[in-house]
Amino acid sequence: MTSTRYLTSISLAALALGAPALAFAQDTAADANDTAKDIVVTGTRVAGRTKLDSTAPVDVFSGASLQQQATPQLATAIANIAPSIDFPRPSNTDGTDAIRPATLRGMSPDQTLVLVNGVRAHASALVNLNGSVGRGSQAVDLNTFPTVALDGLEVLRDGASAQYGSDAIAGVVNLKLRQADHGGGANVSYGLFATNFTGIYGKHTVTGEPSIDVSGWQGFKLGEGGFLTVSGDYQHTSATNRADNDPRVAGNPVTARTGDPNVYQGSGFANFGKQLSDVWSLYGWAGYQYRNTSSAASPRLLSAYSSAAYSGISSIYPNGFLPLINTHSKDLNTALGVKGEVAGWSVDAKVSYGRNKIDFWTRNSVNYTYGAGSQTNFYDGSLTYDQWVGGVDVAKKFDVLNGLNVAWGVEGRREGYKIGQGEPASYNSGGVNNTVGLGAQGFSGFKNTDQVNAHRSNVSGYIDLDQQVSEKLRLGAAGRFEHYSDFGDTATWKASGRYDFSHAFALRSTISSGFRAPSLGQQYFTSTAYVLSTGPVTIGGVTYPINTPLPTGTYSSTSAIGKALGGQPLRPEKSINYSAGAVFRLGGLDLTVDGYLIKVRDAITLSENLSISNPAVAAVLAGTGVSSARFFINGVHTTTQGIDAIAHYKHRTESFGIFDLTVAGNVNKINVDSIPTNTATLTNPPPLLLRNRIQTITRGTPGEKISGTLDWSKGKIGATARVTYYGNVVNPSSSDASLDAPTGPRAITDLELRYQPTDTALNLAIGANNLFDVYPRINPATVNTNGSATYSAYTPWGVNGRYLYVRASVKW
Repeated sequence: MTSTRYLTSISLAALALGAPALAFAQDTAADANDTAKDIVVTGTRVAGRTKLDSTAPVDVFSGASLQQQATPQLATAIANIAPSIDFPRPSNTDGTDAIRPATLRGMSPDQTLVLVNGVRAHASALVNLNGSVGRGSQAVDLNTFPTVALDGLEVLRDGASAQYGSDAIAGVVNLKLRQADHGGGANVSYGLFATNFTGIYGKHTVTGEPSIDVSGWQGFKLGEGGFLTVSGDYQHTSATNRADNDPRVAGNPVTARTGDPNVYQGSGFANFGKQLSDVWSLYGWAGYQYRNTSSAASPRLLSAYSSAAYSGISSIYPNGFLPLINTHSKDLNTALGVKGEVAGWSVDAKVSYGRNKIDFWTRNSVNYTYGAGSQTNFYDGSLTYDQWVGGVDVAKKFDVLNGLNVAWGVEGRREGYKIGQGEPASYNSGGVNNTVGLGAQGFSGFKNTDQVNAHRSNVSGYIDLDQQVSEKLRLGAAGRFEHYSDFGDTATWKASGRYDFSHAFALRSTISSGFRAPSLGQQYFTSTAYVLSTGPVTIGGVTYPINTPLPTGTYSSTSAIGKALGGQPLRPEKSINYSAGAVFRLGGLDLTVDGYLIKVRDAITLSENLSISNPAVAAVLAGTGVSSARFFINGVHTTTQGIDAIAHYKHRTESFGIFDLTVAGNVNKINVDSIPTNTATLTNPPPLLLRNRIQTITRGTPGEKISGTLDWSKGKIGATARVTYYGNVVNPSSSDASLDAPTGPRAITDLELRYQPTDTALNLAIGANNLFDVYPRINPATVNTNGSATYSAYTPWGVNGRYLYVRASVKW
């Protein structure tokens, strides 16, 4: 089906679903214009602009829409209600199991900028390395922000590098912290899975794997004209397992663990504002999160390997073992600023600091080279990323034609990235069985030679003009210049326009250039890890089957090994973004339709795992102890195009209550126009990207996502029903299409019922996510060789099945 036909279908569906509501009595003016009152601050520097008056598409979501869901995880909650955002839940991908990236319009997770109250958020210390959507990215971890701390959020679906700097290629997510000087609330939710699934090797029933979330917030007056809002959240999510029976073991037991990790997490946020004078105010926030996560690697069955090579391990694990990867993530987010006015110019000056540190442990494992004397728990080292941002934003409106808004500003940023060494036994050789891989099985520690302590800085300046030419025509322009200490200068620009033919109909359009600076992690990350092979691999005359864990080295592109294999200094990604859309308003119904085209050149990606089965690679990797190597490289050119359509209708009736209906759809297509070629001076150098990397970019996220949500309330009762359709997603093989793992198109239904038993603020809810227990297609036996890969790891709604929950909340 073409994009035009999708657009027509979405628009007709939106109008058809809105039509029955039009048959009710006419709304009051206040109800009919509820959506038009959504003031936006993302993508514009003009005060008081609404989402329906913007020149670029902006989605506005309330805190209630995030919190009235089964999940307390922000990324999952956003993906449930935002049609252009995807949040797959990979498993058996090392640290990415614990810190999972989200995507906007199917693009790389680090091509979306995240702001907190308009201030740049810091990225996670984790670089996503293995078989996941967003492989190679170092992105912001949205789940470090508890939903209870948010008053809402905005999603700008448009390029905005000229306004905000690096990363805003696909768009911008702006998290708005709760602001309250009185009142408060508390929430307790409990849920579990009640699901059935059938694999290739057996049928399975799961009732349990419980999760609990406890959260609360309180507002305080901070003197005259001030507020302090304190929020806290505690989560415990049990590990889930959707692995199939293992055909390699007598009796076919389940030996693997595939699903969500076990998580203990605590978060706290404090947000304040204080009026200092008639025109000046002080503001700031501080947030901290501690997350303890345990996920599983692939099972190690002693019977599957040479007993001579693994002699002695059977005395520790007679039947093999399942390594666990344990991460402790500590995340800090702070800011302090002042706002005021100087000579008629509004001034906002602020400084922020963010830091994320992740410590790694491998548990329930061994280092084979120590034989029977191996320890079973290992400290593997740490990753740390921190960021200072300071800047001043200035704006003023001039009486030129119908109003000219001039905004300009300067910003400075300093980033740091560290790799900390693990204990020696996590990565070295114990002198026994030196023919096997070194280090802790499941996740090998960072070596002393992996240690990194890198920094860079950048300064930037921008100007942003918004001219109301006439009552109907508005034009905008922005430009930004940046200087980075590592790769030099870059400049970006943006132009926008909007014409309102009437209050009921308007056209809008933007064109902009964008960029994303290579992250410090992409430039400097170095490690050795066990990575599952994506196909049969022959090394030293021995052929290893698919899904065999093999030691793989990740090297800086400018290291000696990286350069020998074809690495070069990383350059910034560049983009050009076109968008055009329309806004329709009819009574209580509003409909926006926006098309976009985004061309990215020199995108950064992680190369293939270049195997020593290639003699040229073997010569480079001699003495390293790894069977393959990889590094980051520029050179992927892509074209992303699609259509977003969102229809909303809110209607109040005397007899039937309040109906709030939203139908939203995204149709998205990504093409890879060209890929990097190997620049190494090797004999018969291997390709840097294979089919699976290209197919992941083009087919790893849904080409179509359409959701319909109905919120209804009447008196003491209320309900939310949501149906989300996901197009087919493919987890591809490196060379053989018959080994691809498609999800198939699926529709997922969520339902929540709410009851307020008295006139107090107590509210009770019961609900189900994935009410009809829908799973993706089963992976073929050629992919699921040992029971660990029952379903595609790219499944956008997860692979856990039906989830039932109850929630009690109270406000005061």
